[in-house]
Amino acid sequence: MTTPSPDTVLITFTGMDRPGVTSTVFTALAAFGGEVLDIEQIVLRRRLVLGVLVSASRDPKALRAAVERVAADLDMQVAVERGEGDNRARRGGRTHVTVLGMPLRPGPVAAIAGRIADTGANIDRIERMARYPVTAIELHVSGADPDRLRVVLAEEAARQSVDVAVQPATLLRHGMRLIVMDVDSTLVQGEVIEMLAERAGCLDRVAQVTEAAMRGELDFEQSLRERVALLEGLDAGALDEVYDALQLAPGARTMVRTLKRLGYRFAIVSGGFTQVTDRIAADLGIDFTAANELEVVAGRLTGRILGPVVDRAGKAEALRRFAAAAGVTPAATIAIGDGANDLDMLAAAGLGIAFNAKPVVQRAADTAVNVPYLDAIVYLLGISREEIEAADAEAGVTTPAPPL
Repeated sequence: MTTPSPDTVLITFTGMDRPGVTSTVFTALAAFGGEVLDIEQIVLRRRLVLGVLVSASRDPKALRAAVERVAADLDMQVAVERGEGDNRARRGGRTHVTVLGMPLRPGPVAAIAGRIADTGANIDRIERMARYPVTAIELHVSGADPDRLRVVLAEEAARQSVDVAVQPATLLRHGMRLIVMDVDSTLVQGEVIEMLAERAGCLDRVAQVTEAAMRGELDFEQSLRERVALLEGLDAGALDEVYDALQLAPGARTMVRTLKRLGYRFAIVSGGFTQVTDRIAADLGIDFTAANELEVVAGRLTGRILGPVVDRAGKAEALRRFAAAAGVTPAATIAIGDGANDLDMLAAAGLGIAFNAKPVVQRAADTAVNVPYLDAIVYLLGISREEIEAADAEAGVTTPAPPL
């Protein structure tokens, strides 16, 4: 025999927000006893929506009269709806969908919401993660196959020129994780080898080979050795000049600082050179590094690399090695890169992010971020801009504004 669902009442207040609204409402409800089953409240530009689900009163007319008096005193509107039982449990396939735009317009939001509905999924809740320097909103979705949803929304995101990240709602999102980053054109702006080539007078030749390699048209190791050979005879002091001239991606320090506070570990894995990457790691407090070492003899580059080349496969192996050293599984890693030699690393990670990447990388990665701010990655992890700024303020740090 099926036990009937208990009678319940949904009470919804709408109106201008002010201090004391919630306490006033619940003071009135306390006179009727019963049980609070659910509460939801949002505020948009000082306009409040407060929904309360309670067990039904033995005197429903008195309850309705009481909440109507409260609404009148607060100059708000109220709706009272009787029904049965609690809220429906959220369906399986719970997923976080993060949408980034600069700016974010209504059309893309409509399109993304429409594609979610097309898959048979439901949007249960929406919240804003950031308004500046990008707009980021997070949609809590249920009833979706995350892999199918990722494909559908990636196609729509490309049509709408926004970024969309799809992640299963699991405990991993809340735990300590390892962030593994490419360096050139990801953590830093530009390519170190091209900056060296400019000083060696062979920039055009090196840039052509770099572009072909990043598109996946050339074997990375062969192309790297070919480019490094062109640097033969360059004064090693050029490495110091290049390091001094490097500019981090906007938001890089904010991302590292914020996630370090939460216990995250960081690694950089680069097809570039230890003479530069080791100094970047020391500056930012990076925990693990892997890169290639240029041979220097008598103060000049020989045009050769010492030891094995950190190539596409080497980057993925480094990710797994660093995950083991950090005490996390590869599923708890996030990889960020932009070139074809990052593809294996992105695939090996629990979440692979193509950051302002080549088309072949964007198609293969779990998600793509095309805004210029590296700290936008933080919004994908459920951390809001307001939380970042509050933590910085508590530490006596002013959160940098773009383009820093």
